[in-house]
Amino acid sequence: MASNTNRKCLHASSGFYLANAIGQKPIRVAQIVGKMVGGGVESVVMNYYRHIDRSKVQFDFLVDEDSTRVPEEEIIALGGRVFRIPPYQHPIRYRRELIRLMREQQWPIVHSNINTLSVFPLSAAKKVGVPVRIAHSHSTMGKGEFAKNAMKLVLRPFANVYPTVRFACSHYAGEWLFGKNADFTVIPNGIELDKFHFDAGVRQETRKELGVADDVLLIGHVGRFMPQKNQTFLVDVLADLLPKRPNAMLAFVGDGPDRPAVQQHAKKLGIANHVLFLGQRSDVNRLYQAFDVFCLPSLYEGLGIVGVEAQRAGLPCLFADAITREVDVTGIPRFMTTESYKEWSSFISALEPGTRIDSSDKAFSGYDISENARKLTSMYLKLFEKK
Repeated sequence: MASNTNRKCLHASSGFYLANAIGQKPIRVAQIVGKMVGGGVESVVMNYYRHIDRSKVQFDFLVDEDSTRVPEEEIIALGGRVFRIPPYQHPIRYRRELIRLMREQQWPIVHSNINTLSVFPLSAAKKVGVPVRIAHSHSTMGKGEFAKNAMKLVLRPFANVYPTVRFACSHYAGEWLFGKNADFTVIPNGIELDKFHFDAGVRQETRKELGVADDVLLIGHVGRFMPQKNQTFLVDVLADLLPKRPNAMLAFVGDGPDRPAVQQHAKKLGIANHVLFLGQRSDVNRLYQAFDVFCLPSLYEGLGIVGVEAQRAGLPCLFADAITREVDVTGIPRFMTTESYKEWSSFISALEPGTRIDSSDKAFSGYDISENARKLTSMYLKLFEKK
């Protein structure tokens, strides 16, 4: 049997790896994701979960009890757990349950993905002595959401009070939440590169499934229907485009509270038959193949990973100028103001169906989910050892 001194040396040199080798369970990281409603942040967290080394790190998901799209079966199958908690709109119950769970489960790491709202779970984590508390900035703010922006501005000064570690999906998102001189690590929102690469056969099959003819110019958008995503603007773009390109169509992928309003706007303009509402889909990678141009007119984004996916599919891309240039990994996307839909219409009218741009692997090396998940696994293990 090894001496006490030898044991200490072995633990210091190999830490959790040694413990894992002799049968210790993987460390469990509490992921605070708020409402799981099919949005981008929870998709990012799930994507990382699918690719991390789950023999070393496991995720437990703390989700609001009014969440509507929790992939609970998949999470359990992968070895994770789901804890439903009161939403932050009920602050007393919310904090009480967070404290109770954190004391009961004794998570060594709490990773909060709810931007300025992270102050609530991380303050609870600090109260019960959680040693590693990660605040992760996934977004920023923009015009048009007065109540939400007011809350963000009130909470943002507390962003650096409770975390011991700071992550961000982009430099822009990190500087917005933590400050330009803050110490934070950029964790790119990785994607499966091969999954999104252009495939002419998949394009033909998918357009046939959608009932879209070869000569139709199909504008694509992927995002949750909410004010931030500015989808009514794209309906206005299409209305301006149709006199010039009468065979153009617009496809929305996603769902959310603003969907009925966008549908009504298309009906009001008399172009509803040119708009496809495809809903929440699990085959978004195939839908990119069917598109001819990808548009993201968001009022703000932390990064906008759908823009990276669209570039990987070789699509011409048109982004709102409010979006960080970090989303441009190929040098091809155009950034335009959303003050005028006519500029967007003019750009799109010059495109032809089937146009594709080369998307070399090198340009996307920083977004490889497999490589990024290995790095994240390593980060968690190092944080665990230092706690």
